[in-house]
Amino acid sequence: MSRRRGIMSEEFKYELAKELGFYDTVKSEGWGGITTRDAGNMVKRAIQIAEEALARQSMK
Repeated sequence: MSRRRGIMSEEFKYELAKELGFYDTVKSEGWGGITTRDAGNMVKRAIQIAEEALARQSMK
């Protein structure tokens, strides 16, 4: 089975982890160490950031 290619850059994921407060877990245990809730919150925040960027872009 092939793995999906990630859409979010590693840098962006680390920024989100820092913002959401679980960067230390990622740093010490890797992405597999975060909870499902943390992963869901990371996706929600990424979507929110993308929607805000699109809104700003459409206002120009």
